[in-house]
Amino acid sequence: MTNFFASFLAEKDVLLADGATGTNLFNMGLQSGDAPELWNTDEPKKIMALYQGAVDAGSDLFLTNSFGGTAARLKLHDAQGRVRELNRTAAELGREVADKANRKIAVAGSVGPTGEIMLPVGELSHELAVEMFHEQAEALKEGGVDVLWVETISAPEEFRAAAEAFALAGMPWCGTMSFDTAGRTMMGVTSADLAQLVEDLPNPPLAFGANCGTGSSDILRTVLGFAAQGTERPIISKGNAGIPKYVDGHIHYDGTPELMGEYAVMARDSGAKIIGGCCGTMPEHLRSMREALDTRPRGERPSLEQIVEVLGPFTSASDGTGEEEKAASERRSRRGSRRRG
Repeated sequence: MTNFFASFLAEKDVLLADGATGTNLFNMGLQSGDAPELWNTDEPKKIMALYQGAVDAGSDLFLTNSFGGTAARLKLHDAQGRVRELNRTAAELGREVADKANRKIAVAGSVGPTGEIMLPVGELSHELAVEMFHEQAEALKEGGVDVLWVETISAPEEFRAAAEAFALAGMPWCGTMSFDTAGRTMMGVTSADLAQLVEDLPNPPLAFGANCGTGSSDILRTVLGFAAQGTERPIISKGNAGIPKYVDGHIHYDGTPELMGEYAVMARDSGAKIIGGCCGTMPEHLRSMREALDTRPRGERPSLEQIVEVLGPFTSASDGTGEEEKAASERRSRRGSRRRG
């Protein structure tokens, strides 16, 4: 099988990914607490409109509506027996949109976290995680995705399980973690940790990086952290459209299209090869990002001060990789060991 996505990645200077799934579907009528994946069969025209919105805005790739497509996540909606159907349909709808476009478009099969905590902290075993990810991966492959794309992962164990499952499916893949707790994932992974993790995998991803998290400033600091490791692997930056704020009972993101255009250019200059948006990112944001990437020349790698000046302040003082952070982490680890004893 020729690797379309690897070739696409090699021939383009930068790939523009898509924006939010949830935000756009909520605007189409999805209710809080509903499973977006059920819309693949219940509201296929709306899912195709979601995909088409990204294509029309200039995206080179979009993710399928399958983020919560593992049996563990679908079980919350009594749909654990529909993994193959819902994921395959998500991919088929995406394939239909991509194949009728007048340019190359890649369809990426979105795979989100299981929502469960892995051993030894939680109860999910490596074997069961691999099994669930493999089931989803095979369905997305059957539906015609070009690449698998695991995202919003916090634990290295879950990232490794997804990688193993994708190897079983014989599919190329990309992977991102969400860095939202003082520059670390919820399970304590830093940008330096992830850069090392991907190189240690038997089947490393075609590209790796960060998605979601907090604001656009924070994710660029994380991207700089990846680049600082000297990685030659393409870096992904898929940041939120500004900072989430609770207004009138709903979450709103304060990032304007203009700000997301600035973010896209700074992400490219920071070292990202695949640039997109996450929560709050609408087609109007993507259009601004496309225009900025196409019309503004490459610049020097921005400093942290320049990022703050253009995009706003960081939400934490550190990205978790400094010496002080390492010392604090070691102290926490020693305290935890004493408590467990």
